[in-house]
Amino acid sequence: MTIHFIGAGPGAADLLTLRGRDLLASCPVCLYAGSIVPEEMLEHCPQDVRKVNTAPLSLDQIEQEYVRAYEAGQDVARLHSGDLSIYSAIAEQTRRLDRLGIPWTMTPGVPAFAAAASVLGKELTVPEVAQTVVLTRVSGRASSMPPRETLAAYAATGATLAIHLAVHALERIVKELLPFYGADCPVAVVARATWPDQITIRATLGTLQEKASESPVERTALVLVGPALGAEEFRESALYDPEYQRRFRGGLPTG
Repeated sequence: MTIHFIGAGPGAADLLTLRGRDLLASCPVCLYAGSIVPEEMLEHCPQDVRKVNTAPLSLDQIEQEYVRAYEAGQDVARLHSGDLSIYSAIAEQTRRLDRLGIPWTMTPGVPAFAAAASVLGKELTVPEVAQTVVLTRVSGRASSMPPRETLAAYAATGATLAIHLAVHALERIVKELLPFYGADCPVAVVARATWPDQITIRATLGTLQEKASESPVERTALVLVGPALGAEEFRESALYDPEYQRRFRGGLPTG
């Protein structure tokens, strides 16, 4: 048997990958984060599937479910919101599975920052404006940040910041980023991206707190900050320039 960790995506049920869908359909056991994974996604499961909502469970209890399935020889579909590679709490689970000798796989999902960018209709990297996206967060109850991983350190680069799990810290975000980006820097808060009840707040660092107070957001939100969000006058990429020779257009330059 195998534990299949599946990134369920940002919310919309049809953003599940085809591989994730097929794994759901093949596993007799499904563990899912009921607080944030849409019920419609579970319709891909077999009719006689054993569903376990992990929202109220501790890590020890989740491990017990894995062991139970292992002893019964049953594959498990383990649904996590977003993508497994960031803020998924998968590392602590796979570490325990390795100790127990239980095999597992990972199937990626659509990450929250990509979903938020699609909702805004923005590219987060713009030529000669920003070519780096920093995925970060602020300290919270679940875990603290390493001392050197600060908003100020990242802001000094001028990169686009995708700040996760930080909607409760807007005042701190504004205070720490203003010296680097300025009050006119574009900011967006996207809550529950791709869900039917998604909320989008567009502002600047100077107006963010006021606008956020008009549409309070409590959780499941991403804060995007950086000049790329508002860039209009920028140099076009050479990728599609007719003078730019490459392998699939006009051949490689010679000599």
